[in-house]
Amino acid sequence: MPKYTVKATVIEIRGEGVCPYGHKVGDSFQFGGLTPGGMCHFAHDSLHAAASVILYGGKFPWAKEGQPTTWSCPDPDRPVIFSLERVPVVKD
Repeated sequence: MPKYTVKATVIEIRGEGVCPYGHKVGDSFQFGGLTPGGMCHFAHDSLHAAASVILYGGKFPWAKEGQPTTWSCPDPDRPVIFSLERVPVVKD
């Protein structure tokens, strides 16, 4: 079992404010060993590489230490903005 997951949370939808796939502000998805169910495949493709970097301890030069970073889906008219943060897996 992995030690961490990456939580992707919708924090904003620009343009008309409506995601054609149906994502809403506050929706969240977990990146870990499997593809997050229910996530638009275009958003998944955009976030996957960044989530992998964060999952395995990598950093981005513009991200503040310990703070989430933001990424968006590729929709040029209504981009969905996600916050990505590394979170420890809680073992029961």
